[in-house]
Amino acid sequence: MTNTYTPPKVWQFDEESGGTWAKVNRPVSGATHSAELPIGEHPFQLYSIATPNGQKVTIMLEELLALGVTDAEYDAHLINIGEGDQFSSGFVAVNPNSKIPALMDHSESNSSTRVFESGAILLYLAEKFGKLLSKNVTERTEVLNWLFWLQGSAPYLGGGFGHFYAYAPEKFEYPINRFTMEVKRQLDLLDKQLADNKFIAGDSYTIADIAIWPWYGNLVLGKQYDAGEFLEVDSYQHVKRWAEEISQRPAVQRGRIVNRTWGEPWENLANRHNASDIDQVLKLKPKV
Repeated sequence: MTNTYTPPKVWQFDEESGGTWAKVNRPVSGATHSAELPIGEHPFQLYSIATPNGQKVTIMLEELLALGVTDAEYDAHLINIGEGDQFSSGFVAVNPNSKIPALMDHSESNSSTRVFESGAILLYLAEKFGKLLSKNVTERTEVLNWLFWLQGSAPYLGGGFGHFYAYAPEKFEYPINRFTMEVKRQLDLLDKQLADNKFIAGDSYTIADIAIWPWYGNLVLGKQYDAGEFLEVDSYQHVKRWAEEISQRPAVQRGRIVNRTWGEPWENLANRHNASDIDQVLKLKPKV
């Protein structure tokens, strides 16, 4: 393989580097413009978009509501990351890292809590409401093992494989091969884990499943990067079984469409303020 690129002594930012996210990527942090975030009427205010990381939190909130946790009611406001909404002064105040999702908890009368990073939000909500995370030390640790595995592994799938396979301005053999090998190793790992377990961390559905499904579940169901055939996802039969079962959960079907602005009309809800908002969209789905 011929190497046609020699790194300069000092890297320089090239705004014309191309790629899907080129116009919003930059090498510095902080706000680019002043704008306040909207605030709805519920205790939780979520600022997000329905990427896999965004789906984690909306699915979690819908699962809590399905369990009867009425205090988990929320408003979900669209953050259009393609237009740079994540760099507003309001969003940066909630998440200085300018990444979705970001959550504000206004449920306490004398204070508000900001929570950013999707894994941290799942853990915060699980601990606040005592749901979807066992209090047994051994069981809890196994869930956290897989939660933190996802937080470390998903960047190889999204920022690595997904970027070079689907979003880069040109196709390059080396990075596609490098990240394909890693993603297939991860799928093989999950397949072996799910061969002996109904859910990711054992017999119970937990925040580990909620964290992993939007990335690897969507991938093996053919809803991520149009890469199903390339990755031979059907060969990971245990992951496929798990992904299909999770996809049938009502809370997952509800949560995955929140803050989504693409796809079919019945999976497209830019902002969510009440349960009825989701109900109205799901009514548009054709009956099979």
